[in-house]
Amino acid sequence: MTDDPYLWLEDITGDDALNWVRARNDPTVAEFGGPDFERMRAEALEVLDTDARIPYVRRRGEFLYNFWRDAANPRGLWRRTTLESYRTDNPDWDVLIDVDELGRVDGEKWVWGGATVIEPDYTRALIGLSRGGSDAAVVREFDMVSMSFVSDGFVLPEAKTYMTWADPDTVLLGTDFGEGSLTESGYPRMVKRWRRGQPLAEAQTLFEGSRSDVLVAASVDRTPGFERTLLRRAIDFFNDEVYELRGLRDNPELIRIDAPTDATVSVHRQWLLIELRTDWFTGTVSYTAGSLLAADYEQFLAGTAPLQVVFEPDEHTCLHQYAWTRDRLFVVTLADVASRVETVTPGSWQRTPVPGLPAATNTVIAAVDDTGDEFFLDSSGFDTPSRLLRGTADGSLRQIKSAPAFFDADGLDVTQHFVASEDGTSIPYFVVRPRDACGPTLLSGYGGFEVARTPGYDGVLGRLWLARGGTYVLANIRGGGEYGPRWHTQAMREGRQLVAEDFAAVARDLVERGITTVDQLGAQGGSNGGLLMGIMLTQYPQLFGALVCQVPLLDMRRFHLLLAGASWVAEYGDPDDPAAWEFISKYSPYHHVSSDVRYPPVLITTSTRDDRVHPGHARKMTAALEAAGQRVWYYENIEGGHAGAADNAQIAFKAALCFSFLWRMLGNKH
Repeated sequence: MTDDPYLWLEDITGDDALNWVRARNDPTVAEFGGPDFERMRAEALEVLDTDARIPYVRRRGEFLYNFWRDAANPRGLWRRTTLESYRTDNPDWDVLIDVDELGRVDGEKWVWGGATVIEPDYTRALIGLSRGGSDAAVVREFDMVSMSFVSDGFVLPEAKTYMTWADPDTVLLGTDFGEGSLTESGYPRMVKRWRRGQPLAEAQTLFEGSRSDVLVAASVDRTPGFERTLLRRAIDFFNDEVYELRGLRDNPELIRIDAPTDATVSVHRQWLLIELRTDWFTGTVSYTAGSLLAADYEQFLAGTAPLQVVFEPDEHTCLHQYAWTRDRLFVVTLADVASRVETVTPGSWQRTPVPGLPAATNTVIAAVDDTGDEFFLDSSGFDTPSRLLRGTADGSLRQIKSAPAFFDADGLDVTQHFVASEDGTSIPYFVVRPRDACGPTLLSGYGGFEVARTPGYDGVLGRLWLARGGTYVLANIRGGGEYGPRWHTQAMREGRQLVAEDFAAVARDLVERGITTVDQLGAQGGSNGGLLMGIMLTQYPQLFGALVCQVPLLDMRRFHLLLAGASWVAEYGDPDDPAAWEFISKYSPYHHVSSDVRYPPVLITTSTRDDRVHPGHARKMTAALEAAGQRVWYYENIEGGHAGAADNAQIAFKAALCFSFLWRMLGNKH
């Protein structure tokens, strides 16, 4: 495709493009609406809005903080309570910010963008608010004592901003300062120090990256005795240079933390942690990719620190998650995608299993207090609702909250299978289905950016699919992080075809095992998973009865030119490099649309306000499929950002639309 006939659809808010969107939205809703759609939407919204959900919390000082959406507060409440009250069935919440009311006062459809709270004071916060759920947000300073916005405080207009507290009257920030201040990916290129009352134009520049970087950002640790300012320069999506900034006010000095650039570096009190993405030979010792190493921070800077191995992976086990309390490190590992939780004592780095965890569930760290000894774990499974467990580093683990069952799981079987991909690699996948059923099946996958997909409870999926007799399959394909970084790195750039081969192998195996038939097999994926759906559509159409492609990347010739796309060149390759385009062009879905092959019906959805993956991908692919005479339906939510929905009502609508489509396409075939 030398000339792009649908380039005009990249004009996000252009009249012609939006008229094109409206001309497809209405027929899609009309086609898949109706009584069953409305029942599913109501059921999904009931799950999303119910007060019986677990209100997940994060400790800041004496309070536990939570962000909550329900039917009465669709845009949400930022609120807090005490541990004593949280333990009760009906906690007494103090509401700090009512986003719905704020939107009414401001005449804006605000979507919560998070809070950056000054520590250890917990007296002020920097609040992010986006229009429609985009990554770009306005920032306002909030007084957590008076529970009101600061009239003459730190305020920034809408931008992709990274901002942190240096002290109560100073922030370090990267934002859109004007021409030349952003990277090619659209993120901040410089960090400045901005003092209270100072015009933003007079803020002092502390650090600059290059235009080709992904971003630069600052973080400040204000822990007494361990005060540090770190600067991170993301050279690409997977490679960072990390510096400590010393002498912030007078004669600032940058000290490089000399770990591999593709490693994840973090500092807690006196300890440095290094998580390796590739093998590392220090000159005397070799360390394996996927290992977690520890050292005394100051000794490491001085070049005298011995490195201690906290975790080393094997063929079946990888590091999944880790977090600090004040004096303990908590580590979650995956063994063939089954979770294990251990506590680690710094210094000796001895690992001890956390006792009292529910069997046959997936457990993750929900929150930790890095200034105390409190931690929260969340355990759930495909057929087991979440249980929130609270513990202390040297104490017992107790259930503090539990979620209700949103669907009847009796009669459901959960099994794990393995299938050989084309190159012989064993690919795991989970199957959740009514016992011995062979019927409509939904296959889900992602396969990118080292994101691990693990078992977990999904009330909306349960009600709208499993409870109606559908089968759900989760594929743990390469490109993800289910077996550590090597599971990902082999599927980057020129290895991208492995992702598709793995997913196709699972699809074939489902039919061969008699779990479903081709006509009754559907697949669903979003973002990078949406790219996977586009590849399935254009290269493996014979394997599926229907596909749902959400907020997708599809035009891989221009992805790096659209919004945040330049930041993903490290994952996919640079299309402007002829050698890279040679392998990218072989799978780019937009460039493989054909009228010669019958594709399965596809529903493509996106959001106008997605400022991460450009909606032009979905629009242009739909137009090309229409021109080729393929069966395609399209829906674009005006709000929603990269999540595709800005509140629970929009999430419920999107879910009902997708499942209505899948039931229509897969449910009546035999």
